[in-house]
Amino acid sequence: MVEVQPPITPEEARARLIAALREHALVIGEVTLTSGAKAQYLVDVKRAILLREGFLTCGELVAEQARALDATAVGGMTMGADPIACAALAAGADVKGFFVRKEQKQHGLSRRIEGPLLAPDERLLIVEDVVTTGGSTIRAIDAVRAEGHEIVGVVTVCDRLAGGAEAIRAATDAPYVALTTIDEIYPERPDR
Repeated sequence: MVEVQPPITPEEARARLIAALREHALVIGEVTLTSGAKAQYLVDVKRAILLREGFLTCGELVAEQARALDATAVGGMTMGADPIACAALAAGADVKGFFVRKEQKQHGLSRRIEGPLLAPDERLLIVEDVVTTGGSTIRAIDAVRAEGHEIVGVVTVCDRLAGGAEAIRAATDAPYVALTTIDEIYPERPDR
């Protein structure tokens, strides 16, 4: 039998998410980021949100954002957005989930946006695991706009505070929300 937990406040969910990211997602050591830049640490969000506690808290926070923005679909660039969209659905968000492929599929239905069909009047919430430069988030924004969809918001689990938020804000007039920042996850980082 699964023990049912009482609902938690957004503040509690956020604190638990930060703790899960610190414990499971923070990797210290030289890495190459998606942008190609070298860094001395990485926040591998999937390590935390693909565990029960991180999944539940991330889902609650994204579902809350979806409700606040009256979103009808949640998703973004595949891999980064996949577990986040699924967590929002599991947390009770009344939305469709979707994933944007890096390239249009060349066989089958030849789709770039996967998941349930999105109607022209859908209100999309774009989600991302980590924002550094904002490049992959902007590619997802461009892909859904190319198919005529409205973007009502952008949510990232972690903002590395490296200019990505500004680039995303320049690419869309939809609100941008970071559930956490690198300052909260790794406050003693050497490049602060």
